[in-house]
This record gives sequence, C-alpha cells and structure tokens, in this order.
Amino acid sequence: MDLKPKETQSELSSIQTGTAEQRLKHFMQDVTGRALVMMENATQGQQGIAMDLVQEAFIALHKNYIDKSIPEWYPLFYTILNNKLQDWRRKEARRIQPFSFFKKNALDEDEEFDVADEQQINPSEALTQLATAEEIQTAVAQLPVRQQQAFMLRAWEGFDISTTAQIMGCSEGSVKTHYHRAIQGLRSALSHLNPNIGGSSHE
Repeated sequence: MDLKPKETQSELSSIQTGTAEQRLKHFMQDVTGRALVMMENATQGQQGIAMDLVQEAFIALHKNYIDKSIPEWYPLFYTILNNKLQDWRRKEARRIQPFSFFKKNALDEDEEFDVADEQQINPSEALTQLATAEEIQTAVAQLPVRQQQAFMLRAWEGFDISTTAQIMGCSEGSVKTHYHRAIQGLRSALSHLNPNIGGSSHE
C-alpha cells in the first residue's frame, strides 16, 4: 500500500508549467485509484456509485477550481468528494428508511475526546509489516465511514489534522477521535496476524 503517493516538489514544478487541462489530467491519474478505494469502502463495495461520486467530484473541481495549483487541488478535491458522499448517504438513508435521519449512529458521529495525535506512531508502517494491502483494505472497509475517511486521509493521503478536519467538515478533535478509533479497529481486525498486536487493551 503506497502511503506517500504524491510527487516531489521538483516533479510538481515541471507539471505546473503545463496547461490547466494537462495538469488536471495528471492530477486525475494520480488520485483516481485512491479515491475509488475510499468511495468503494464508504459505499460498501458499490463500484458504480463510487465511480459516479469520484467523477462528480472531478467535474466540480474542474468547474470551480481549474485555476488553482495542483497542491491546492488535493484538499479541495477530497472536500468535494466528502460532500458528494454525505449527500449520497443522506439520500440512501431516506430511500431505505424515510425516518432514519432521526436516528443517530454513535460510532459514526463527530464526537471527540482528548487523544494524542497517533500519526506520530506511523501506523501505516506497523500495519504493512503485519498484513498485505488487500488485508488492510478489507479491514478498513469494515470500519464506520468517518473512521475510514480519517484513516485514509491521514495515513494514506498524508494530510495533517487541520486539513483533514476541513475536508471532513468537523473539528480537529473529531478527526483525532475517528483516527484513534480507526487505528484501534484495524489493530483488532489484524491482531490474528501477530499475537503481540492487540486491540484497545494495548493502548
């Protein structure tokens, strides 16, 4: 699993000299695969829906932010994508159960508690030592959506807490909480691969 996918500054500089359409094409090639994985996880494997959400986000990015630089596109794109996902989830909730929006899923709310920033632990390194990319992806897909987002934006895309909070539309404390729970969930799901790595009891 490639956890540091972005180009170096020198590579970005050369790309930035191209036309807006060339830059957008390069950006799309770089980010599409990861965005699709994120959306497929969030939509429980619905590839068609995931592709539609990613495509809609690219269209919105092109329409509203074509004049921005490539580094600026990353948080903008994921913010748009998150909004598209939340809209889809609300529509699905209304379609499946008209009054479901009155109910709350405690595991998926933006509640927060005081935890250290676990990015310093570099969980991606620990996890990739224990499991294949496919095993990690399967475990991520089993997490609540907000935990999936926090983990993938922080550990996979490398966004800091502040940027992740802006993308997810929540507080920095909520990002820390979702990320903390995601790491706990992944450690628990992958603990069978190494008996020395457990769940929350080893926090």
